[in-house]
Amino acid sequence: MTIANFKDSLSGKNLPPNASIYLAALWYDANDNWEKAHTLIQDLPDTNASWIHAYLHRREGDSFNAAYWYRHAGKSIPPVSLVEEWEEMVSAFL
Repeated sequence: MTIANFKDSLSGKNLPPNASIYLAALWYDANDNWEKAHTLIQDLPDTNASWIHAYLHRREGDSFNAAYWYRHAGKSIPPVSLVEEWEEMVSAFL
């Protein structure tokens, strides 16, 4: 799957087949279901989940919580837009 295919799937009602939990969270986020995205990712104990968790809190405007999760992911708060970060994450998890 390419990022273009993944973006095309956003207009449908179903996740792409075989989407990882990371891509599922990003798919729900892009479909304006922050709560579902957060529920999927919040209890996963790895750095990939922490990165998505950080992004989700950054998106909601909770900078303090976002910074905490970026540290857990071993990353800094990125100097790019939320759209650019979302695309970077999708590319990383494809």
